[in-house]
Amino acid sequence: MNSNEIRKAFLDFFASKAHIIVPSAPMVIKNDPTLMFTNAGMNQFKDIFLDNSPAFASRAADTQKCLRVSGKHNDLEEVGKDTYHHTMFEMLGNWSFGDYFKREAIDWAWEFLTQVVKLDANRLYATVFEGDRKDNTDRDMEAYEMWKQYLPETRILFGNKKDNFWEMGEIGPCGPCSEIHIDLRDETERIHTDGAALVNKDNPLVIEIWNLVFMQFNRLASGELQPLSAKHVDTGMGFERLCMAVQGKKSNYDTDVFQPIIQKVATVAHKTYGEDRNTDIALRVVADHLRAICFAIADGQLPSNNGAGYVIRRILRRAIRYGFTFLNFNEPFIYTLVADLANQMGGQFSELKAQQQLIEKVIREEENSFLKTLASGIAKFESCCQKLGAQKIIAGHFAFELFDTFGFPIDLTQLMATEKGLSVDMEGFQKGLAEQKERSRAAATVETEDWVVLISDNQPTQFVGYSRLASEAKIVKYRSIKTKGKQYYQIVLDITPFYAESGGQMGDTGVLESINERIEIFNTVKENNLTMHFSITLPDNLTAVFVAKVDETKRISTQNNHSATHLLHFALREVLGTHVEQKGSLVAFDRLRFDFSHFSKVTSEELNRIETIANSLIRANTPLQEHTDTPIEEARKMGAVALFGEKYGDRVRVIQFGDSIELCGGTHTAATGNIGLLKIVSESAIAAGVRRIEAVTGQYAESWVNEMQQAIEEMRLLVNSPNLTQAIQKLLQEQEKLRKEVEFFQQESVRRFTEDCLTRIIQWNDFHVIKIVSDMSADVLKQTAYQVRNSCKKLAVILGTAQGGKANLVVALSDDLIAAGKSASQLIREVSKIIEGGGGGQPALATAGGKKPEALQAAINKAMELL
Repeated sequence: MNSNEIRKAFLDFFASKAHIIVPSAPMVIKNDPTLMFTNAGMNQFKDIFLDNSPAFASRAADTQKCLRVSGKHNDLEEVGKDTYHHTMFEMLGNWSFGDYFKREAIDWAWEFLTQVVKLDANRLYATVFEGDRKDNTDRDMEAYEMWKQYLPETRILFGNKKDNFWEMGEIGPCGPCSEIHIDLRDETERIHTDGAALVNKDNPLVIEIWNLVFMQFNRLASGELQPLSAKHVDTGMGFERLCMAVQGKKSNYDTDVFQPIIQKVATVAHKTYGEDRNTDIALRVVADHLRAICFAIADGQLPSNNGAGYVIRRILRRAIRYGFTFLNFNEPFIYTLVADLANQMGGQFSELKAQQQLIEKVIREEENSFLKTLASGIAKFESCCQKLGAQKIIAGHFAFELFDTFGFPIDLTQLMATEKGLSVDMEGFQKGLAEQKERSRAAATVETEDWVVLISDNQPTQFVGYSRLASEAKIVKYRSIKTKGKQYYQIVLDITPFYAESGGQMGDTGVLESINERIEIFNTVKENNLTMHFSITLPDNLTAVFVAKVDETKRISTQNNHSATHLLHFALREVLGTHVEQKGSLVAFDRLRFDFSHFSKVTSEELNRIETIANSLIRANTPLQEHTDTPIEEARKMGAVALFGEKYGDRVRVIQFGDSIELCGGTHTAATGNIGLLKIVSESAIAAGVRRIEAVTGQYAESWVNEMQQAIEEMRLLVNSPNLTQAIQKLLQEQEKLRKEVEFFQQESVRRFTEDCLTRIIQWNDFHVIKIVSDMSADVLKQTAYQVRNSCKKLAVILGTAQGGKANLVVALSDDLIAAGKSASQLIREVSKIIEGGGGGQPALATAGGKKPEALQAAINKAMELL
């Protein structure tokens, strides 16, 4: 069976067992502050397991695209070095929400593995939970007895809490699990060593392929386990590992999941997979990372310098540098593989084909940019080596700087050092790495206490904020949170008018009021389907009836801005074309931001047309048509625009202003006229094929226009002319004329000073020296020093000047001095301390600045002494 057939067999099997087959959730998580990426198949069902949402069905199955780049066996720097770990992977899973439990989960797993995909039953092992005295949990003898129906007792193994008790996190749903392992070793190895001794021992050929989790407890912050109100089943099977087992391979990378990409890259690089360890690692890295990058971009996450975008950029840059170092790719190449991946996996994941052009452009631009960064890092490495002198060790902190700033893996730095007969201070590098991880861990640490439940009906918060901005409410539960040294509270209400941050729209602020108290709400977010209101303090009377009031002024401005983004989106598609798709947004009370796909700069003329269309729609005062609880297919027939990377249910909310029709859960104005005015304030590129427009509306647009008018009037007064454009053009022409005159006089100064310097060469021991403190500018000194440095053998040029109360030094050395091991940059670093400053440069020319001009002569004398 090929990989597509194996995936289909799994889904068909569980469909035959009355499971609803659900599509994969996006790999990139947009509205869950606890996760950046989907890292397990159960993520999209968390709300059900936490009793925060009712189950949409009693049984479900899917294949979920996941990303893991941290934790045991998932360190990004290790992926590709073994044969079975990945960044992006598919998780096949089946779930029971309060329906079947251990018996069906075990029976169906065995049936699928041995009868459908025909794995050898004699190679399978099962593990069950051995119990834990600290948690007061017993051995899972129920699962053990069920497995005895299929396996001899010698192949049913007890596992400890680490291996056989699954937990969602430090708190939350959990329970014992039963893992299915397979022994893929050759028969001779199996005869020599019993596979039972290798289960969960990190043997690459005796591996877990399926984990059956029996979710029956809730872990409290105190560590105590409480039984769940309903028992659930959550299973996860690694698709790539299953393919390896079914196809009789020894490595995930040898299956048809990866081999087409590996072989294409090998052919282009003129390499053969399987002949060289470093080449093989590089080919695996590229094949693995390509999938992670493409799926992330398809789901709407672009590479960037923070958050989820930084993770994607790190993965992409790692693939680039392996291609650069071991496959000799000096030009962009990863983007050329996108079409192959789309053809291979686009049948199951249509977003790859739909977003192929964008994915290719984003990757190509990232490759171009990082290859330049690599070149800069190599230049920095070469410069460091030149400064080492007799030392033969690259400092650990410098190796870490290359890793952290330039993306150099430590093995690349070690390889470059070895080629020069050098070594790397690995202890210092590991210290820098550990400090970075500790900083990241500390920044992300959140101490969360258990929920204090006041009303235990498990009903989701009723949101009434579409129609009103105040409502009576009771506190259902609350908890204390500590992060970065600050404490605050998360409050869940039974009814709320507060909109929780979602879809780019910022969360509402406001107050909770009772007869005697007023509590400020400074943010509202949704986590695990709970609408949480953030406050610094708690009410004294937690059981009182409160009035929840949204800040009306901010909400009205925010919903106006949200509606304005819809009109802007419509106008963009009208002017630029229907290829325009939303790639991100920010809707705040004082501004809006809209990111969209487009492959060239939006011209001034196009921006004017976009703004004109949007404002004409505003002046039309088109009323809002809100279509709630609309079947998704009906919404599509209406022409509603949906966003890639968003997961929609069977029934959706449609927001319509005339011909502008979008799927949206945000708050909106009752009629477009309430927006008043939209003014685009900037347009820029944020990634290849992705543009960003920032705009303001209403009173903020008026303020922006007034500020611009005031600035124009002030400029008109400054140039004393009614025709501002002509006056500025005249000023620029005069400035260019003066610049050329200054440049001429500076070159003349350099010529004269050069002649003066050549008459003042003195002998100093074995050297020739020019040492002058002048009143010339630092730039003149620098140009002169470089021009005269090879005027005679063994020449050192040491020049100083005082400008504006600051000291400036220039040191230049002749080529024969550099060849003898002298360095201007080393000299300048030493002598700059005398003028209370610092500096640097190259071996031939270096400069320094300081705040002690009276010490210039002493610094020059010190430089001569150091020679």
